[in-house]
Amino acid sequence: MSIRKVGSSVETFFSSFLFLLFCFFFFFVNLGNRHGLLVPSSTTDQELQHIRNSLPDSVRIQRVEERLSALGNVTTCNDYVALVHPDLDRETEEILADVLKVEVFRQTVADQVLVGSYCVFSNQGGIVHPKTSIDDQDELSSLLQVPLVAGTVNRGSEVIAAGMVVNDWCAFCGLDTTSTELSVIESIFRLNEAQPSTIATNMRDSLIDSLT
Repeated sequence: MSIRKVGSSVETFFSSFLFLLFCFFFFFVNLGNRHGLLVPSSTTDQELQHIRNSLPDSVRIQRVEERLSALGNVTTCNDYVALVHPDLDRETEEILADVLKVEVFRQTVADQVLVGSYCVFSNQGGIVHPKTSIDDQDELSSLLQVPLVAGTVNRGSEVIAAGMVVNDWCAFCGLDTTSTELSVIESIFRLNEAQPSTIATNMRDSLIDSLT
């Protein structure tokens, strides 16, 4: 698997860990932000402990028993708002709101119920399915309180979340992503405005050292 990095740096250890966590082995079954992380009920105690040891104590972790088990496909969020599959269990919605501290909206994206696959957004902006109408973009943007643009990754792929991950400082996307697509990503997520700090750089270097 080949990926391209877009943006300046990863600001915090948790952000670094999320990039590793969601690229791309666990993306389809987990959901998280700076407040918490939801994992499937099939997560073992050993796996849960490993994740717990890798995250700050302030980040809550909770198993979720959900009929639509691939949380990354049917949900997506930033630090404030979440979009979820219209048929997501009510109990899961309540857990999501409580653990991740977000406001939850049941929505579709371009008439697609897999909102986690066809929409990626951060606290700065977001990209949605290329067939999302202007009216729907405006409605979603109003809910999320961030600017949105319809776009693609990996040379025209509509499954945006399968081709990129992003936080407020950095994005990783598939190697086939074109220069035009990269330009849209950098612009909508305001990645050129992100500036690394000395602390963040040290955290990033420490993380890299621990993985090598």
